[in-house]
Amino acid sequence: MTQYQTVTGTETQLRDGTIKLHGPEAFEAMRKAGRLAAETLDALVPLVQPGVSTAALDDFVREFTLDNGAMPATMGYRGYAHSCCISINQVVCHGIPSERTLKDGDIVNIDVTPLLDGWHGDSSRMYLVGDVPLKARRLVDVTWECLMIGIEQAKPGRHLGDIGAAIQAHAEKHRYGVVREFCGHGLGRLFHDAPEVVHAARAGTGPLLKPGMFFTIEPMINLGKPGVKMLEDGWTAVTRDRSLSAQFEHSIGITEDGCEIFTASPKGLDKPPY
Repeated sequence: MTQYQTVTGTETQLRDGTIKLHGPEAFEAMRKAGRLAAETLDALVPLVQPGVSTAALDDFVREFTLDNGAMPATMGYRGYAHSCCISINQVVCHGIPSERTLKDGDIVNIDVTPLLDGWHGDSSRMYLVGDVPLKARRLVDVTWECLMIGIEQAKPGRHLGDIGAAIQAHAEKHRYGVVREFCGHGLGRLFHDAPEVVHAARAGTGPLLKPGMFFTIEPMINLGKPGVKMLEDGWTAVTRDRSLSAQFEHSIGITEDGCEIFTASPKGLDKPPY
């Protein structure tokens, strides 16, 4: 049985399996953290170009985050040494920044999580590098649509399974594969918390959505089959059939009559082309 816990904005929170229900103070804190995440992704738009290394982009994320009074939550998280994740083409998620340079035609996901005043703003976005083939651009467009269709289901009285069911139906209508091995998650003072937000599910299943819940929705959609495999570095996940993969992520809070997107772009740059 799902357990919920009403929390204040200041108390220490534990990863104890309960779904946290937050009040107005926490909503305000998450707006600030989420806005910084979105501003970071906005600032990357002119930098994601052919010939730029993913290490240079990671350096930019680190400096931008620190300059704005926050810390990259990924640095030191379970031994991870970088300020963001950068996933190119067939990389599904958790791509590690390196000296690899971007090439014309690449599609790239950049995932950032600034930790601002004790609160996590978690968001990722796709970028198109140079002249991207039509099939790749279409995958990116549909993945964005999957995110927003999922968010439409995020309102009190619905179930978490309604989000996954809507995402799965839209992706499979286009004959794309929905990754099962990774999911969205609760967040707030904790980087990863309950509930798990799966992106392929049966409508009417899973925890009931209640005002005050914070979580991410972050569908990973493959051009081919849904299967993934992990590389030897222990972080990087790639499509098993080497097909392209795309992902978008927003952090949201359930309100009395719907949801609030904490990580919406202030400049309207939530999806390419920018």
